[in-house]
Amino acid sequence: MLDIKYLRQNAESIKQALLIKGFELDIDTFNSLENNRKSLQVEVESLQAERKELSSAFGQAKAKGEDVDELSKKIEINSNLLKEKEDELKPILVNLEQFLLEIPNLPDPSTPEGSSDIDNKIIRNWGDINKKKGLDHLEITSEIDTELAAILAGSRFSVLSGKIAKLHRALIQFMLDEADENGYEEYYVPFITNKDSLTGTGQLPKFEEDLFKLTDGRYLISTAEIPLTNLFNKKTIDLNDLPIKVTAHTPCFRSEAGSYGKDTRGLIRQHQFEKVELVQVVHPEQSENALEELLLNAETILQKLNLPYQVVQLCGGDLGFSSSKTFDIEVWLPSQEKYREISSCSNFTDFQSRRANIKIKDENSKIFAHTINGSGLAVGRTLIAVIENYYDEVDKVINIPDALKKYLTFDTIST
Repeated sequence: MLDIKYLRQNAESIKQALLIKGFELDIDTFNSLENNRKSLQVEVESLQAERKELSSAFGQAKAKGEDVDELSKKIEINSNLLKEKEDELKPILVNLEQFLLEIPNLPDPSTPEGSSDIDNKIIRNWGDINKKKGLDHLEITSEIDTELAAILAGSRFSVLSGKIAKLHRALIQFMLDEADENGYEEYYVPFITNKDSLTGTGQLPKFEEDLFKLTDGRYLISTAEIPLTNLFNKKTIDLNDLPIKVTAHTPCFRSEAGSYGKDTRGLIRQHQFEKVELVQVVHPEQSENALEELLLNAETILQKLNLPYQVVQLCGGDLGFSSSKTFDIEVWLPSQEKYREISSCSNFTDFQSRRANIKIKDENSKIFAHTINGSGLAVGRTLIAVIENYYDEVDKVINIPDALKKYLTFDTIST
């Protein structure tokens, strides 16, 4: 959520800045809501002050044994009018909050212009591409079964078995060990969440269609970012406790609304997938450095797996609703002959902390924290990259990366 005071003073410049995200701020609606709020709030505050004076006068008169009938009538009139004005103010405040909740975060000044992922800016590449035009992961192994999963649950699910299931589990443990080595405290968190948490991180109210909603009004988490960030919901953090670095491995559930027909084959785009999430809560002056650190933490996993990748900075049109600045890490997939996203690392500035009321207490004041997060990494897509990049077409085996051998009892997977 944007600072409403800043919005009042800089509405036009904010409108221009948000155009890079393809969002047009309705200043007329904002001004109308604000004018109505101010007018009614002045009336309410005036009536509250009058009530205080009348109550004081009533108490004094009654203590002296004076007639209080006239004061009682005035108090009743005041109470009725105050309730009427408060009832008028409540829906305006609700509408104003709803309006603010649907405004995206301001893009960082360094954000490239552009309307889609083709306009993202390549920052760097790592590793040599040794394989092109390879088989895809479903052609390589029969231990990923999407047809069986379709019988169990429908499309965009998969069943992993045998050594591929073990390799998948090894990747999770490897990623968690890397997070631990980099100073992240591990959490086990609920896979179900509520509206307050989803509003805090920015999935609600705007993106409800992307979520799986349960019958009791709660939701399945779409990322561990939601519970990890909301560990600090409505909390004030001591300055000396920063930076806070937390991680969790969870399944993630996404409806994939709007992606009909995209990546329908294999593990690329699933309704349910595993991910290790990295989250930092930091002082505003440190958030840019924290983003770079978190990005490096995620990159190191791919480097240790010796998987070629590139880092891109997202353009305005591809930048997420809550994000101010995002770097995507894209891993090389030989079967597609291109890089595919495997992690998004973002600086949300104080956007989430204002929504979730996460503050920092220093010596003199309380300020809103900055939140940073990223995948470290998406497990299914990492599994695809390992299978495709490490497949030996001559011997018909998947070689196990050196970094994963200590987690497994085998060095190859026959196909």
